Amino acid sequence: MHGIGTRTMSAVRLAAAAGLLLLHGCALLEAEPEVVEPVPEIVVVPEPVVEVPEPEPQPEPPPARPAPPPPQVAVVLSSRQEAYEAVANELNERLDNVAIYDLGDRSQPPVVAFRQINDSRTDAVIAIGLRAARSSVAMAKVPVIFSQVFNYQDHGLLTETSRGVSALPPLDAHLAAWRKLDPTLARVGMIIGSGHEDLRTDAEIAAQNHGVELLIQEAGSDQETLYHFKRMIHEIDGFWLFPDNRILSPRVLTEILNQANRRHVPVAVSNEAMLQLGAAISVSTIASDIAATIVQVLERIRAGEIDAVPPITRLSEVRVVTNDVLMKPEVAADAGEGVQQ
Repeated sequence: MHGIGTRTMSAVRLAAAAGLLLLHGCALLEAEPEVVEPVPEIVVVPEPVVEVPEPEPQPEPPPARPAPPPPQVAVVLSSRQEAYEAVANELNERLDNVAIYDLGDRSQPPVVAFRQINDSRTDAVIAIGLRAARSSVAMAKVPVIFSQVFNYQDHGLLTETSRGVSALPPLDAHLAAWRKLDPTLARVGMIIGSGHEDLRTDAEIAAQNHGVELLIQEAGSDQETLYHFKRMIHEIDGFWLFPDNRILSPRVLTEILNQANRRHVPVAVSNEAMLQLGAAISVSTIASDIAATIVQVLERIRAGEIDAVPPITRLSEVRVVTNDVLMKPEVAADAGEGVQQ
């Protein structure tokens, strides 16, 4: 009996041990719990407050200085004759700060006038007429622009600081106007003094452009002018007269006009006043054109381009007036009371 009880107790113990092993095995088979990483704490650190100092008050800017007045231009007249004064008036309308000096005023000798010019803010002198041009080139300390001077070569007027504007209207326009008024014009005579090679070239080119034969002679005195005129008067149907006082005198001029009118040879001049003396057609300059051309030259000189400015600048416009009594009948009928261009 004792053996059976012992075996029974052993079996019970084995069964209990097996049950514990079974429970332990089940525990081992259960899944391990997932490990969750802790969320890091976000700490917001505030930016340090920087105190910005207030800007110091700035001093007010000084008031703007007024612009300096434009440089002064001195317009010097040989006299107060109408042709000179008309150009001066046109210049006064086109330029600022113009001072006009009249060398015909005996109360103010040229040396006094140019002392005032040289002591002022003058940056250029515009000389109108021969006396004004000679005085300006000799005494002015600034660039000079001269006009209405025909024989400029004889007086040393062209220098490094001086330039001129033509005393004549453009010759091509002159001859074109003459041919328009007198389509029968075919042979034209012309007598000039020495030193006018450019004038001769321009006249020859104009004659070629308008189908006119040009007969040219050079004279050295008024008597030589009259001699050449008497020889050519039989061969021409028009005479082109230029204002060269070296080869013309009042006596010779009167003789030329009288002979031309007797032979019905029209004389073309560049001065309207000569129509009253017997010239048939006047093709002259225009004051506004002279002034505009002078201003163009002045602007280039002020820009520092004087070396690029030609010695003599040509004009571009003409004024045409006819003496209807002396023009040929068919020409006078077409011309009416005169032509102005």
